[in-house]
Amino acid sequence: MNNRTEALNQYLAAQKQGKKYYNACVAKGVSPYPQVLNELVEDASASDTIKVGLVDIPSDRIVGTWTDGRKAAFAGNFMPLLDVNTEFGSKWVNLCEAHLGEGGITDPITCIEYLGNFYVQEGNKRVSVLKSYDSPSISGIVTRLMPPPSDDPKIKLYYEFLKFYKASKTYLITFTQPGSYAKLQAALGFEPDEEWTDDDRRGFSSDFRRFSAAFQQLNTEKLPLTAGDALLTYIQVHPFTELKKMSSDEIKETLSALWPDIQLLAQGEPISVSTEPEKPKEKTLISRILGSPRLHAAFIYDFDPEKSAWAAAHRQGQHYLEEKLGASITVSAYLCGDSAADDVMEKAVSQGANVIFATSPTLIGACRRVAAEHKNVAVFNCSLSMPYAEVRSYYCRIYEGKFITGAIAGAMAQDDKIGYVANYPIMGVTASINAFALGARLTNPRAKIMLKWSCMPGNPILEFKNEGIKVISNRDEDGANTALTWDLGTYKISDVGGLQPLAAPRWNWGSYYEKTVRSLMNGGIDSLKDLKHANNDWWGLSSGVIDLAIGEDLPDGVKMLANILQSGIAAERIDPFLCPIKDQQGHAISDGSRHFTIEELMHLDWLCDNIEGSIPGFDELLPRSQSLVRLLGLYRDYIPPKTEEVSL
Repeated sequence: MNNRTEALNQYLAAQKQGKKYYNACVAKGVSPYPQVLNELVEDASASDTIKVGLVDIPSDRIVGTWTDGRKAAFAGNFMPLLDVNTEFGSKWVNLCEAHLGEGGITDPITCIEYLGNFYVQEGNKRVSVLKSYDSPSISGIVTRLMPPPSDDPKIKLYYEFLKFYKASKTYLITFTQPGSYAKLQAALGFEPDEEWTDDDRRGFSSDFRRFSAAFQQLNTEKLPLTAGDALLTYIQVHPFTELKKMSSDEIKETLSALWPDIQLLAQGEPISVSTEPEKPKEKTLISRILGSPRLHAAFIYDFDPEKSAWAAAHRQGQHYLEEKLGASITVSAYLCGDSAADDVMEKAVSQGANVIFATSPTLIGACRRVAAEHKNVAVFNCSLSMPYAEVRSYYCRIYEGKFITGAIAGAMAQDDKIGYVANYPIMGVTASINAFALGARLTNPRAKIMLKWSCMPGNPILEFKNEGIKVISNRDEDGANTALTWDLGTYKISDVGGLQPLAAPRWNWGSYYEKTVRSLMNGGIDSLKDLKHANNDWWGLSSGVIDLAIGEDLPDGVKMLANILQSGIAAERIDPFLCPIKDQQGHAISDGSRHFTIEELMHLDWLCDNIEGSIPGFDELLPRSQSLVRLLGLYRDYIPPKTEEVSL
């Protein structure tokens, strides 16, 4: 077949695609032609423009024309509509024949770029021919039409792209979520304004196109996401350095394993929160006949329980589980130490573990990888508000206990000043601070809460002592000890310097582990896995996961009040936040007639008007505190990305 014949056949095939596209659009009641920029933007010719120069334009970003002069000749996919015997058809075939020759089409088109899409000024038929051959990109001389800055999310995202383009010089990747361009720049190992080399660009283009192809093949639901959105989720589990080494089939396989998280990202729904243990389920007929598989629960520790009070509390919970269910399940424990968490979890699975309890938020990355790799393993991570489908997170509503300790502190603060040491500005912590303040106000309307943070430079306890503050709420009792100690929970300093423990909320992780494992034993490994939602357990006093340690020397009346509040909250007769509330600026947060939602309580970003202090910004934190705040911080989506190792 000679080039002329092939060009004619190519036109007929392209025309068939064009008519199919045209008919589909007409059936949907939408325009079947390419977009016209002059119709989209009022007075486009008078708008600010910037000469961008020669650009390698992704073909799928060429969506229209500058004017409507040639609009009717093409369908919206740039395939021809006119008969091959027309002058237009003849010129298209001639151009296609030239493309099939030795030189090919080399002249760049000229076009306008607006909000990341391209509108052809000259070279429509070149675009049509090249698109008919599925050319991934087309060379073009580009002028950028600048939209005026505004609060429109689409415009703000575009200006984020412009900063990214200045460094990367690529239009290949797009996002729908703010902050994504900066996150990609950091994830690839570049400083915010660091420019890519030509090799960087070529390498990224090659690898991203393979990923994008896998995304398009899997996206049969037509999720409202870009391949770029999916990539950011993917490289949280499989870094770009790992992706580069994969074959196209391996990329598709690993992306498929993470597809539940991609679906969640598209839904944009809030995380599903369980506030109470699930009611015991009856065993199915099959499980009664065949019996449920024996559970092997592996506890993964990022910190040594001999050195970390946090880890020690979870180990105590592990021992409690062994005491309660040890005859019917297998329990093992693994310390990461110098080993990679992924390797430790894989070892646990290889030794028979089908339930994993990862006891630290910092293990979430390894949890996601293991959960994606082993669908028959139930994976839990001790953290709050994690938006992942295959890893269930768990934490405690410690603010319920804080409300009671605040009431005790208010009753015991003779000078109306109470010191409060908060740990990190992460989800759930602000609810605890405010609940404490509301509890103090309950027993002492004059009480003022002096807020300081252990994650910032300084020594809060010493500062409180120097300021003459006698009642102090320090870090919480972790549950690893049986008696209150002077440096945990809320305590009072006597006039001669002695310390009187008042009260402290306690984590009883064993209660969580027992109830969760019992649910798994009754319902099977899949009973607590819901791949359509991200599931977080956030249990409180009613579940037994937290309780309250009360000082022996408290006045009888204060003890009685504490017991009344504890039983009232556990029975859901008392809600710490069901009262009139104003923030520090005097704005009314609640008139006392409504209950806050769980989602609101998780993400509280204001402080009550009887609190003196503020929520620190990310840059104010000690470096050792920043990694946890990146994972769970109130403003984690807006924290500047951390630059990783260069991966291009």
